[in-house]
Amino acid sequence: MPLLPRRFQKLKSILNGRMDDLTILIEEVEKPHNLSAIMRTCDAIGVLEAHAVAKESKTRTFNSTAQGSQKWVSLKDHKNINGAVETLKKRGFKLYGTNLSVHSIDYRLCDYRGPTAFVLGAEKWGLSDSATQLMDASIFIPMRGMVQSLNVSVATAILLFEAIRQRDLAGEMPKEGEGLSKDKYEQTLFEWSYPEVANWCKEKGRQYPNLNSKGEIIEDLPRSIKVKY
Repeated sequence: MPLLPRRFQKLKSILNGRMDDLTILIEEVEKPHNLSAIMRTCDAIGVLEAHAVAKESKTRTFNSTAQGSQKWVSLKDHKNINGAVETLKKRGFKLYGTNLSVHSIDYRLCDYRGPTAFVLGAEKWGLSDSATQLMDASIFIPMRGMVQSLNVSVATAILLFEAIRQRDLAGEMPKEGEGLSKDKYEQTLFEWSYPEVANWCKEKGRQYPNLNSKGEIIEDLPRSIKVKY
């Protein structure tokens, strides 16, 4: 079925609020419920892509908690924490790792208006020592009860919403696509609109076709590809 104009406009309206300078990096967060909840929060916040380091033996799965959000937030895999941190730092991100050490800062006292990556660890153990040493800053969420930490998906939500609260107060939340580069915006819009065609283009090593203002592909593609959209 062809992409309906109202569907195309809906995709654009969501993409207009996406940000590529706010992300998360999760280290060995394996439980489907937690992973799904994290992805759902990322979608709600406007995060374009998230990052993960997982055990090689684990197969990632999502459950109904995700509500399909994994289709709209790209989850980038990294082989190890060192490589993940290096990738993000090269892109200009400041990394805030959750940790309960004496050197940690109350999360509300940090400025998240610049490129920000929150780094959270496994459900039971938190961030590894090697990951903690790579952070630009260690932060914590104050607790008043007997338990000293939150569920990892809840902690992720608190941190991300604080980041957008700060950006909103500063008038820095994207509304018309300014949270992405032009090329990234157009690339993502096509992938959201025509995922099957996008996969075909990647296999062929060719550029995505252009779209008109109604979201229609303005190129004569092979019939075998046309029937997929």
